[in-house]
Amino acid sequence: MQYKQIELKKAIKLHTIKSDKFKTNLLSVFLTVKLDKEKVTSNALIPSVLRRGSKNMQTQEKINKELEELYGASFDCGLDKAGDNQVIKFYIETINDNYLPENDRNILKISLEKLLELVFDPYLEDDCFSKEYVKQEKNNLKNIIESKIDNKGRYALDRCIEEMYKNEPFGLYKYGYVEDLDKINEKDLYKEYQNLIKDSKIDIFITGNIDENIIEQIKDNENIKKLQDREPKYEPHKIEDIVQKEEKIVNESMDVTQGKLVIGLNINIDNEKDKYIVLMYNNILGGSATSKMFQNIREKEHLAYVANSIYFRHKNVIFINCGIEIENYDKALSLTREQLEDMKKGNFTDEDINNCKKGIIATIKGIEDEQDTMITYCFGQELSQTGVKLDEYQDIIEKITKEQIVDIANKVSINTIYFLNN
Repeated sequence: MQYKQIELKKAIKLHTIKSDKFKTNLLSVFLTVKLDKEKVTSNALIPSVLRRGSKNMQTQEKINKELEELYGASFDCGLDKAGDNQVIKFYIETINDNYLPENDRNILKISLEKLLELVFDPYLEDDCFSKEYVKQEKNNLKNIIESKIDNKGRYALDRCIEEMYKNEPFGLYKYGYVEDLDKINEKDLYKEYQNLIKDSKIDIFITGNIDENIIEQIKDNENIKKLQDREPKYEPHKIEDIVQKEEKIVNESMDVTQGKLVIGLNINIDNEKDKYIVLMYNNILGGSATSKMFQNIREKEHLAYVANSIYFRHKNVIFINCGIEIENYDKALSLTREQLEDMKKGNFTDEDINNCKKGIIATIKGIEDEQDTMITYCFGQELSQTGVKLDEYQDIIEKITKEQIVDIANKVSINTIYFLNN
């Protein structure tokens, strides 16, 4: 892939990823702001309202009709949490112009205009959002927030994050809170939207078999022209100083048939490059089917239906997840501690390391096979303010040694133990 970035205005970037692998173009706009308890719920509501209509496409029916005329283009939006930031995402996927009749080869330009209109030129009534749209989307968001309890594994992970990062941005739920929805009306939400557009870091991604004309088309777009330079209110990813405290233990009761054990781990590193070693460490600990957690706790001891670990690179934190019989809590926790100690002592093999490297490198090579994974990778590099190319990434992984992994293992400590039981 050929990746370029152009600063359109201060804190507004265009990212182009040229590749001839695909018959489609994927266009996206990311709005990034720091997670804030006072704004997290309204920010989560905004994309749902925006997708209901724009200045020239006032209804979803009209939007769908316009997309259908673009050879069945698709539009979607979403929400993510990246470190201490809330990221609001909008996407349009459309067929590449090269596969269309010659007189229709302007689909990319039109799709781009539609996407930017949906994000930056919303449908308004009396100089604010539609009252009906806001009311309906508040109910939809309420259902999303309340349904988080349905997936007990994900709920337990979210609760461990909340406890581990209490009163910190990363501890906030990305969709916000039901109690804050009642305070939101169409006028106040529109003001929050205006602040979001004014204060957010904006990244526009265009992927596919594209040419240089797209850069000028972006610069000439009226919705881009009206955007101003900004001092974005977001948190660049950085290495944080870890102050080790006594392990926090949290027990929560619910009507469950299976216990959910989640353990949050601090990693005390001092530079961005060490994150690649942490990635290797996590993969050997619990990030694959050959990992110590999976093999020893699930397969050998049959203590867990699920036994893995997840590395949140943007926050540099690992969470261990175990789905267990409730009466096996003490044994599962003790055995998990053994795995952490084994890593510190270097009780893993060269085969473990080689399997780990093969798995990670296969993932790296697969990044260019999907347009959305290319965008995700480049956006992650943008937020961490690094510029590691895929071949460099692979080279870094290949050179990591056992001694480096053991060194990282000895910088890992338990912060929070969360157990969901009945």
